[in-house]
Amino acid sequence: MALPVLTVYSRPGCHLCEDFIEALIPVCRGRARLVVEDVDRNPAWREAYGLRIPVLCAGERELCAVTVNHEAVLAALAC
Repeated sequence: MALPVLTVYSRPGCHLCEDFIEALIPVCRGRARLVVEDVDRNPAWREAYGLRIPVLCAGERELCAVTVNHEAVLAALAC
């Protein structure tokens, strides 16, 4: 069975993004595959998220931004 994919929209060199990803790793381990996307690679992502990064999404649904909301992540993975 394939693990669900969670996407983090971030920027290289962003310390908040690095901390956010580090906090997500133990939550996602064995439950989801974490994909990190550079928000500046896509104009639609840059427009949607701009300076409000990091942002975590499950598909099109935003789960949390700037700080990890563990409850929202776990709830999304329980579906």
